[in-house]
Amino acid sequence: MDIFFILALIFIAASGLCSIVRQYQMLQQNSYYISRYLKWVFPFYRTRLIFDVIFALGASALLFFKLNIPAFILAVIIFGFRLNTAIKTQKKSVKALALTARVKRLFVTAFLAAAGLVVLGVFVPYTYLISVFAGMLSPLLTLICRILNSPIEALVNAWYINDAKRIIKAHKDLIVIGVTGSYGKTTTKFILTRILSEKFNVMCTPHSFNTPMGVVRTIRTMLKPQTQIFVCEMGAKEVGNINEVCVIAKPHHGMITSVGPQHLETFKSIENVYKTKFELEEHVKKAGGMLFANGDSAEISRQLDRDCKIYGTSPNFEYYADNISYGKFGSSFTVHIKDIEIDLTTKLLGLHSIIDIIGAVALAYELGVSPDDIKYAVASLKPAEHRLEMKPFNKGSLLIDDAYNSNPEGCLEAVRVLGSFDGMKKVVVTPGLIELGEKEYECNFNLGLEAAKNADIIILVGINRSKPMADAVKTTDFPQENLYIAASFKEAMDIYNRFADGNTVVLFENDLPDNYLN
Repeated sequence: MDIFFILALIFIAASGLCSIVRQYQMLQQNSYYISRYLKWVFPFYRTRLIFDVIFALGASALLFFKLNIPAFILAVIIFGFRLNTAIKTQKKSVKALALTARVKRLFVTAFLAAAGLVVLGVFVPYTYLISVFAGMLSPLLTLICRILNSPIEALVNAWYINDAKRIIKAHKDLIVIGVTGSYGKTTTKFILTRILSEKFNVMCTPHSFNTPMGVVRTIRTMLKPQTQIFVCEMGAKEVGNINEVCVIAKPHHGMITSVGPQHLETFKSIENVYKTKFELEEHVKKAGGMLFANGDSAEISRQLDRDCKIYGTSPNFEYYADNISYGKFGSSFTVHIKDIEIDLTTKLLGLHSIIDIIGAVALAYELGVSPDDIKYAVASLKPAEHRLEMKPFNKGSLLIDDAYNSNPEGCLEAVRVLGSFDGMKKVVVTPGLIELGEKEYECNFNLGLEAAKNADIIILVGINRSKPMADAVKTTDFPQENLYIAASFKEAMDIYNRFADGNTVVLFENDLPDNYLN
């Protein structure tokens, strides 16, 4: 067997492993769902796939006609290009590939598959064609590895889930509070945890750990014997997701922060979103606990006949706030709980933040936290990371970091907060909203209209996805020379730095992962 033939197959396989880094990154950002990954592959990888097929045909032809040295040279060139691309892509990615245990298992599978294909191509006539195409078409190799690993992942997940259930069961006196909603759940979770910590030893799911395996990981690594309350954020993208988390965490009480047009690509309808969020209700009732729901959320307010404790800004609700006033660096308001009034101040900005606080205050009060402790805790609240978080920025400017906000109501409120900075040059940088199904254009159009009302300079990210917002801005009298469209966040920052100075405030509204930017 010609050594250059073997080396050509090895370098093609190695180039496939380099290229698969990007594929695994996108698979990971699409939560390992094959259907969602394929939705990324076709629009984002179409041009690259054409080139990969051409190179695969070229390499196959060279090997078929026994032009092994040219095939080897081509394979080395392809390997070098893909290696360089993999390194550069990860460096500039918004969210690089995280080398989790699952990703490492996928890489082991990819290595074994690539090695097996090389051996097959060397010893079985003409099977090198399979080796070449599998190595060149990295999405195909990715799908093979994902499918091969499915039984392993199922067994691993089952073991971890059962272990988490065992740990929860062993904590006899632990109170679990489930927090879910289309938006507001992460902020509410942190607010509730802070207020409850005045009286209890409290733990909550970190960051946005709200999937079944994120909750399992939290329970297995963070729950301590002395923990009295576990505040568990519960996320969902499909019907049944909240039930999955509840089966693991066993919530005693719950809070539904909102129901809105989030993840409509997978939920298909608002009604399915509503039903999924209220899967929490069945588990709370079974535990004999309390379920709190945000009455200011339009979809919840339409069905207030459920057995819930309602909070919001209406005096008709069981818990509500009034006397709301805002300043540049905070808010003040009065919360009414039955016959009690609690005057509160907070550094948090926006009406949606106040509503989150009302719900957390109501639940904490019902669990025995005193009004004085509530006042102190609310006054000491800090914005959750990347949620209307203010910090110094480039060239002495002020940044309002709302990068983790991705819901229609919160985005509009954040832009209004930007507009409250009178006397300063106001800039908004945003790629818009995603996963809103047929409502996506409408919601992004509304975001564009609100930006035009409140900002002096608008920088939209994504050549194609910015179109609804750009269309909206163009219907207003907003100066078109102050509207910019950038292909990436890096380009957006280059544009922003032209204007930044000590009298500039910039809002980062949503920060999409790489699989959505185009």
